[in-house]
Amino acid sequence: MTPITIGILAVSMSVDAFVACLGKGAAQRPVGLGPALRTGAIFGAVEAITPLIGWGAGVAANRYVEAVDHWIAFALLSAVGLHMLFQALSRDSEAAPAPSSLWRTLLTAVGTSIDAMAIGVSLAFLQVNILVIAIIIGLTTMTLSTSGLLAGRLLGRRFGRIAEMLGGVALIGLGGSILLRHLGAA
Repeated sequence: MTPITIGILAVSMSVDAFVACLGKGAAQRPVGLGPALRTGAIFGAVEAITPLIGWGAGVAANRYVEAVDHWIAFALLSAVGLHMLFQALSRDSEAAPAPSSLWRTLLTAVGTSIDAMAIGVSLAFLQVNILVIAIIIGLTTMTLSTSGLLAGRLLGRRFGRIAEMLGGVALIGLGGSILLRHLGAA
């Protein structure tokens, strides 16, 4: 994967956490930098761990699915992208999130990172350095989540849905490019 592709993947994986933090920021009183960084660190750590779990599962299954791995990567990336689009289009823009706690923050972080596990499975079928990618995804998520929480009051209700849709489209495009690259090489 090229640095640009990794960057697109990292941003796409971080968008749902960013949107969740925009919503949190929009529903809470103004948040200081310390609490925002702490929340961002939770989201970033969870988002970095889940692709590693998925990658481990994908590596275990790799020898059984090697002939169709590009189709699996395409299907998983497209499914996650379509799910992000569906979520963005069906979410009630007026609903405000409930007040936050550590457990609620952790559960939200896990909920927004399940798609990263599927991406990890997809990455197992490619020749990539999963640790570098997981770290980049985690740092990107931390940065975007922290920014989202801080900017939530201004941007949350207006642009959150658009950001999530763009992330979904980017994942579908990434899956398509993997499939086309593999089919072009065959």
